[in-house]
Amino acid sequence: MSTIAFVGAGSTVFTRNLVSDVLSLPELRDTTTFALMDVDPTRLETSEIVTRRLAEAHASRATVRATPDRRAALDGADYVVTSFQVGGLRPSTVIDFEVPKRFGLRQTIADTLGVGGIMRALRTIPVLLDVCRDMEELCPEALLLQYVNPMAMLCWAVARASTIRTVGLCHSVQHTAGELAADLGLPPEELDHHVAGINHLAFFLRLEHRGRDLYPALWEVLEQDRVPDCNRVRYEVLRHFGYFVTESSEHFAEYVPWFLKSHRPDLVERFNIPLDDYLRRSERQIAEWDALRARLDRDPSPMGVHRSAEYGADVIRACETGRPFRFNGNVPNARGERPLIDNLPADCCVEVPCVASSAGIEPQAVGPLPRHLAALMQTNINVQGLTVDAALTGRVDPLHHAAMLDPHTAAELSLQEIRDLVDALLEAHGDWIPRLARSVAVPAGSA
Repeated sequence: MSTIAFVGAGSTVFTRNLVSDVLSLPELRDTTTFALMDVDPTRLETSEIVTRRLAEAHASRATVRATPDRRAALDGADYVVTSFQVGGLRPSTVIDFEVPKRFGLRQTIADTLGVGGIMRALRTIPVLLDVCRDMEELCPEALLLQYVNPMAMLCWAVARASTIRTVGLCHSVQHTAGELAADLGLPPEELDHHVAGINHLAFFLRLEHRGRDLYPALWEVLEQDRVPDCNRVRYEVLRHFGYFVTESSEHFAEYVPWFLKSHRPDLVERFNIPLDDYLRRSERQIAEWDALRARLDRDPSPMGVHRSAEYGADVIRACETGRPFRFNGNVPNARGERPLIDNLPADCCVEVPCVASSAGIEPQAVGPLPRHLAALMQTNINVQGLTVDAALTGRVDPLHHAAMLDPHTAAELSLQEIRDLVDALLEAHGDWIPRLARSVAVPAGSA
């Protein structure tokens, strides 16, 4: 039997989806142990109830155990799934939005880049590395399926500071493929694509249907003014860059300097950018969790079952059975003598086609990206690398530089304002972020 440990199992909806995916696969249905761990006892109990009812609904003989002890959950695990949020909605995520507002900086999601993504990385990297240290002791051969954002920064930190095998899993590629299929009136399962870049900033380098290039059809969507309201940003990027990006418009808008400008509310309106969207989403998710918990209390019947679009279950099945599964994963760019993407830094984290099998995760080399796409990604990689430096060295200077080089933040604030904003965020977060040391200033030209 294989054991799948969930660290952050209290993310009940995500846990429900992945557990249901695993149980829907005949090869895994009766041979899996689910080890659920969360620091919130109420959420952990809810996820345990959901998992047991899913096993019942699937007529599965899977084993379910729940514990607040992370080491107990990890002991002997074959796969570890991370899905936690350090600091939660309150206080941490609210701080990530409200403090920048005082400086005139608005955000939409704030979990991947920008000052919000940077602060989330600083809160999360130490916890994730603690998980990896436990894994190195208790399950050193396990595969870490890393689902937590900011994906690229976290996977980069793990690659630098741990020996654990890991792959970052996101659903942006498959969700975007589904959206494009809907825009073009095609079945999503019939689309063929080749996607590469970095997480949330990868591009469809090839998009086809039965051998037919679909990019002319996407241009027709633009020319015929059929762009969905929720995707105005991404189609505008297609107009100017010639390729379609993998992450949603509300995410992408805060990775670049062109859409969110305090002095240009017309841009926010024209491109339908939902400011503070993550806060509203989080409130909805809390309400959904409350409703789920109430439903479980009054209805003891088995859970409904369905398959999600997540890669995790198929990756596990491929590793267990040897039957290859192709997907896009987040891995270190360094691979042998050449990087996976030639014109991105070797030490960064890239999102590329991968194959899961009994041999583990095998990333596929992509070669060079179109130069302008690589240049756009580099603006985000700069921020990612400096944030990882700050987290791993405990120094504040790389943190200030990360924020100063962030495309959206730099487009809005001066250098001193950015430094003051970072310091205000560190103070507001308090003990949620490890204390960072300040370097002694050295005058220019000094030895």
